Amino acid sequence: MCGIVGLFLKDKKLQSDLGGMLTAMLITMTNRGPDSAGIAIYGPGCEEKSKLTIQSDNPINDFKNLVDDLEKTLGCNVSITKKDTHAVLYLPTSSIDAARDQIAMREKSIRVMSCGNSIEIYKEVGLPVEVARRFQIETMSGSHGIGHTRMATESEVTTMGAHPFSTGDDQCLVHNGSLSNHNRLRSNLLRNGAKIETDNDSEVAAAYLTLQMQRGSTLGEALNSSLTDLDGFFTFVVGTKYGFGVVRDPIACKPAVMAETDQYVAFGSEYRALVNLPHIDNARVWEPEPATVYFWTH
Repeated sequence: MCGIVGLFLKDKKLQSDLGGMLTAMLITMTNRGPDSAGIAIYGPGCEEKSKLTIQSDNPINDFKNLVDDLEKTLGCNVSITKKDTHAVLYLPTSSIDAARDQIAMREKSIRVMSCGNSIEIYKEVGLPVEVARRFQIETMSGSHGIGHTRMATESEVTTMGAHPFSTGDDQCLVHNGSLSNHNRLRSNLLRNGAKIETDNDSEVAAAYLTLQMQRGSTLGEALNSSLTDLDGFFTFVVGTKYGFGVVRDPIACKPAVMAETDQYVAFGSEYRALVNLPHIDNARVWEPEPATVYFWTH
């Protein structure tokens, strides 16, 4: 059992409140998963600059000289914003791959959480209220975001095992459920060049969707393909740079509810995650249909 929330803002006036709204939604889901929590925020960005969100269990030492070393090696300007065990590196998009390679060679203890023009992912072991406070999620703005609080079933409780999972630029996924064919899928995806770093079945689902989109599928098409290729029980909420999607497996045994107004589209594992959203009394509220893809784009 896990708790999922998601928020896609249609009204730009609400963007400054995105972090606070998502935080409040996720905290209501705490009893669905007290092991770990995480949030992905899609904030302002530009094509020439990318953001690399990283994490370390020893951030004081690992982040100390990182910017200077990267600037010397890459020959470009690099800046950093530190938040507890995480940090966001800002650098030219053309240098991102080289930066990832340098980080992998330099510090095995630094892990990449996400990469892209707009996405930032913050996740750690602990309760949603604690994780949100550590990373000041309430102060963040953006156009859309998703969150997850986890009760572990398929893998150990670690930072890397927490959701959201990101396996492609500006892409992420949160999952409630369990996949039965993830070992076979993992082998196939690795042969096709996917990067999978944990034993978590949810990361396999994220990598599957990334590969489909790399091959030319839209988010909606990739989610439709998952209904055929992924076995098990699942509710997925997925974010891309411009979009937000939801799909449930054909049996749909995992709870889900959605709400839509002129200002936003919201998702929660339970309705109580949505009750404090603005004008929720006037929203169209429904339970997503089994084996049906829902997605919105800016």
